[in-house]
Amino acid sequence: MAELQRPTLCCCRKVLTVPGNKSCEGGRSLAHCRLVDVASASNFHSFKLRHFHLDLHLNFAVKRITGWQVLELTPVQPGVQSLILDTHPSLLVHSVDCKVPGASGAPDVVLSLTYRIEPFTDYGSSLNISLPAAVIRPHRAFRVTIRYTTTDGPAIWWLDAELTCGQTRPLVFTQGHSVCNRSFFPCFDTPAVKSTYSATVRVPEGVTVLMSASRSAYSKQDRVFQFSMEYPVPAYLVALVAGDLQHADIGPRSRVWAEPCILTCAVSKLGGNVERWLNVAEGLFGPYVWGRYDIVFLPPSFPIVAMENPCLTFIISSILESQEFLLIDVIHEIAHGWFGNAVTNATWEEMWLSEGLATYAQRRITTEAYACLENPCYPFSFSFSEGVNPSSLMNLFTYEKGFCFVSYLSQLCGDIERFDSFLRAYIEKFRFSSVIAQDLLDFFLGFFPELKESCVAQREGLEFERWLNGCGPPLCEPDLSAGKALTGPVQHLCDLWGMDAPEPQVISTFDLSSWSTFQTVLFLDRLLDRSPLPQEVMSLLSSCYSALLDDMNAEVQIRWLQIVVRNSFYPDLPRVRSFLHKHTSRMYTVPLYEDLCGGVMKCFAVEVFYQTQARLHPNLRRTLQQILFQSSAFNTSTAPSLLTSPPSAPSSPTDPTANGTIALRDVNVSA
Repeated sequence: MAELQRPTLCCCRKVLTVPGNKSCEGGRSLAHCRLVDVASASNFHSFKLRHFHLDLHLNFAVKRITGWQVLELTPVQPGVQSLILDTHPSLLVHSVDCKVPGASGAPDVVLSLTYRIEPFTDYGSSLNISLPAAVIRPHRAFRVTIRYTTTDGPAIWWLDAELTCGQTRPLVFTQGHSVCNRSFFPCFDTPAVKSTYSATVRVPEGVTVLMSASRSAYSKQDRVFQFSMEYPVPAYLVALVAGDLQHADIGPRSRVWAEPCILTCAVSKLGGNVERWLNVAEGLFGPYVWGRYDIVFLPPSFPIVAMENPCLTFIISSILESQEFLLIDVIHEIAHGWFGNAVTNATWEEMWLSEGLATYAQRRITTEAYACLENPCYPFSFSFSEGVNPSSLMNLFTYEKGFCFVSYLSQLCGDIERFDSFLRAYIEKFRFSSVIAQDLLDFFLGFFPELKESCVAQREGLEFERWLNGCGPPLCEPDLSAGKALTGPVQHLCDLWGMDAPEPQVISTFDLSSWSTFQTVLFLDRLLDRSPLPQEVMSLLSSCYSALLDDMNAEVQIRWLQIVVRNSFYPDLPRVRSFLHKHTSRMYTVPLYEDLCGGVMKCFAVEVFYQTQARLHPNLRRTLQQILFQSSAFNTSTAPSLLTSPPSAPSSPTDPTANGTIALRDVNVSA
């Protein structure tokens, strides 16, 4: 209890309070504490964003988006003289004007505004717009129109035809998480700000456009798509995809979108399961508020596994190789409909409020629907400070330690169904808003007052401070004994391989081909954790499993190949080469290149990169060039060309964890 009484500034610059203490720094109430988002240059505190509209034209020939954006704003603070939005060097602003409602029924007044672009960080700039006195009247609405062009910023992924699944037509998609959408449109690029939006998108004939919107319409004659999101969302959840896409209904409120060549496979893998999962989730956490739940499968260049864009989950087509991973990933994105989308973390440092709760919800859904083994892990955290790109801090920490903290809260209340009721009430209370950890904890103690009273009376029990601000693994782990029937054989085989001289005859009694994907992944993860291994062990592992693993899905293969690389096992390097020639997704290439460059195989990595770079998306090519040739003389901020000789560079990339570890709330992950 003594540690709970020690005030500690959290990531959003507030003091973490204890039961009975409702003040924050300086004695002010939490409602008056100013939230700080170090990843945003905007002055989002000064305005209420009511709505914004995008009017866009997609030009595939030159890979360019042109158009304008209209923001409906209301000043909420006196004396504001400028509007500051997040933007990016890849986005070219042409003009800014403002429409002010006329007084006493007079016509609206349109004013041309002056603006300047200022540097912020390596992942963005600030757009500083000067506002005339006629605009800055508190609580009086006005509109700002920004005309702009944007090309190949970090949010916008143009794919030539050869990089798509069907290799017949080009495709473009956007990926806003975490702070990338400032290169798609100027915005308050912070999860603390939510608004409704609408969009008009003009495209060439034969192109289908989808957006993360609740309503859509299409004019075939004008080749214009109209979208409207009637529920408030943060900027990072605005998403677009356009290309040769077809659909098939898979439920009363769900359809699958994909390129024609993979649509049948996607439908067969999902079947009628999505509606079943939605029904289970609604029984646990309350109504699904977004209307539709559609899924679009994207080419292998999609940089992550999946993204929980409201109404339209983006998911990588490579996941179709593994039925089990597909199941878990879709259920996880469904869970985000409640945790992350409806109720969102207000800052990136507290991303666990979305991912930890979504992971807990995902496992509640799978528990109700299936007996499903998953593989929790508890790595240490990354620090996050001003100038650090949240998108670069990608690990499982906020998923798994966040999940363990939510499980700890469930254990405190003593009844999992009572905790389900709390989560339903939490969603109802904070729906369509952004929260901090203190909001969750205050509501938790208000929902279970007996816990608060017991804590005050006994001066012990609640460990919120240590959970949120302490480093390292979780203080306790949830009961996973129900999965021992599946984990037992895995642990037994791992123990056998832990011996100095494994017995081949005993090892051969374990048939990995009969295991689930999760069992095989867990086994390989354990071996990866033990690396480096003796070369004689690696030789025996290879003779036992290499050929078998060749026929398994990419999630299994990449783990074995990371073991090969981290142990410098040269006989299996041809398998690494074949894998990197086949897979062009960031999620499979980057980990292998990082391991290759972190050891003694950098020359091999450079050779494979030269052989495959023409088939890599420019954004991924840029990332791999940075890993391979990181140097102050090598400019990775511009779109890279194909290389014929490597720049001189240090032999290993910068380690983002070199500055040590901090706490659960001070990390960020991808969706």
